[in-house]
Amino acid sequence: MTYESDLHQHIRQLAAERGAVILAHNYQRAEVQDVADFVGDSLGLSRTAAATDKAVIVFAGVHFMAETAKILAPDKTVIMPEARAGCPMADMITAEQLVSWKAQYPGVPVVTYVNSSAAVKALTDVCCTSANAVEVVRSLGVPKVLFAPDRNLGAWVAEQAPEIEIVAWQGFCPTHERITPRAVMDAIDAHPQAEVMAHPENRPEVLALADAVLSTSQMLEYAKRSPSLEFIVVTEEGLLHGLAKAAPGKRFYTPSPAPVCPNMKLTTLEKVRDCLRDMAPVIEVPEDVRVAALAAVERMVAIG
Repeated sequence: MTYESDLHQHIRQLAAERGAVILAHNYQRAEVQDVADFVGDSLGLSRTAAATDKAVIVFAGVHFMAETAKILAPDKTVIMPEARAGCPMADMITAEQLVSWKAQYPGVPVVTYVNSSAAVKALTDVCCTSANAVEVVRSLGVPKVLFAPDRNLGAWVAEQAPEIEIVAWQGFCPTHERITPRAVMDAIDAHPQAEVMAHPENRPEVLALADAVLSTSQMLEYAKRSPSLEFIVVTEEGLLHGLAKAAPGKRFYTPSPAPVCPNMKLTTLEKVRDCLRDMAPVIEVPEDVRVAALAAVERMVAIG
């Protein structure tokens, strides 16, 4: 057996002993995805966390994801292999900033992307993911919405739901923001038969070049169903591992340089093993914050 397969076996044994379920985001390292019980996007993993009967949730992702799991499953022990794995976008709006922003728009509901802190979620009317943002905004039945923190996802929602005025906070994902239209055009020139799938965290001028704008889970389904054999994937490169599994025989390319989220890559197999062995770091959310955030997150999960 190889070192990696030995480590996988050890992790699975520890998970069984601890009564743990291992969740991994689509952007995680390939070897971390391969040891997980469930791999998915924020919405899919949130649903899994809410529904699991396991006592322990190991969340291989970034901090806001583990917090969301704790919001939905307060009776579970939520541990995270790498406590330093944060999300720069989530850090771009604080609870204090949201309070001030809301005061400028009295009565206007707040939709917050799940890529946000628990404290920000607690001040939110309803959360959303990239998979359901348009549906969430429309579900409110109002003419105007405050949308935080991602300006690019907000612009995409505004384009899809022109009947609603979207006032967007000026946050963004640095990994997606670095992808340029020129890089996508170069990929198209190199692979002229490929379909372009882009994540809505990309800039509007990048999305304008896409054949389909999709969340990561939607990309996996799209690639399976599409008759195309080649795809340019305009999101974090970790998704290519799942795409190769979902649609074997098809070819997937990223723009160059490959988009990499350094926070997602902080989690290693060794850290997954260590967190199960030590049952740490444990993710906690203050109960008053958790209760306040719960309704917004549950609405997100229910809308689908």
